[in-house]
Amino acid sequence: MTLRIATRASALARWQAERVGARLVALGKRDDIEYVYVTTTGDADQKSDLHVIGGQGVFTKEVQQAVLDGRADIAVHSAKDLPSDTPAGLTLAAIPERADPRDALVGVPLAELGPGASIGTGSVRRRAQLAALRPDVSFGPLRGNIETRLRKRVELGYDAVVVAYAALERLGLAAEATDVLDPADLLPQVGQGALAVECRADDRVTLARLRTIDDAQIHRGVAAERAFLSELGGGCNLPCGALAAVDGNDIVLDALLASLDGQIVLRTRVAGESPRDVGMTAANDLLEGKGGRRLLEMETT
Repeated sequence: MTLRIATRASALARWQAERVGARLVALGKRDDIEYVYVTTTGDADQKSDLHVIGGQGVFTKEVQQAVLDGRADIAVHSAKDLPSDTPAGLTLAAIPERADPRDALVGVPLAELGPGASIGTGSVRRRAQLAALRPDVSFGPLRGNIETRLRKRVELGYDAVVVAYAALERLGLAAEATDVLDPADLLPQVGQGALAVECRADDRVTLARLRTIDDAQIHRGVAAERAFLSELGGGCNLPCGALAAVDGNDIVLDALLASLDGQIVLRTRVAGESPRDVGMTAANDLLEGKGGRRLLEMETT
């Protein structure tokens, strides 16, 4: 039977889906692959800020629905686009690889931006952390696929734009990066750089095949990051980020929660063996130990 892979239709999404398909073929798990291209809410609305039209999930819900409806067998996503809770009927079957999780500037490097320089980004996470680093620069909206964002940098007159470095690498555009930012300065989005593959929870044959391409260590790290996001709660629209380092059984998670204007940036580092416990502990330390709960209350008033 043909394995049907649901994905968005952007060049990056196609690359990711084809990467997963090629790995399954190389392992002899599939011979015939078909791609099912889906338009998501995030693709249809290229102007609104992501946190306004739904935040996480705007690039995944329709792709997931294609699998739930039986139009596809698996869904391939950028792990950073996935909400922390998997929809009923699906399972996160594999996280096969993770590229460089850092963010990059295209244009003028951060240290060389003059006072009043403009940075294009549609991410509140990036904006808050960069504002904390450089309160003297300004920010403007930026949406679209990688190629569109690089083009808009020139069209809209931004001095720099922020993108995921992994996306540039995967599209052969790494040379466009003028500044790859240290996570100590700009902590990535949960799951950034990782691929995520879902299938129906009751599809045991497909689940078994996908497990052959799963990287257990990477999966544990991303699971800790996702547990952090889940513990923050679905109603949290504040800038947040997390990045896990895994060495054997040990997981070290750096996590962040910030105010929208970047004037308050809370950080924590938690170590342990259980991805769920590490992620939950990090979230609770930020919320209860470092004052994050007050930030949430201020945001809702």
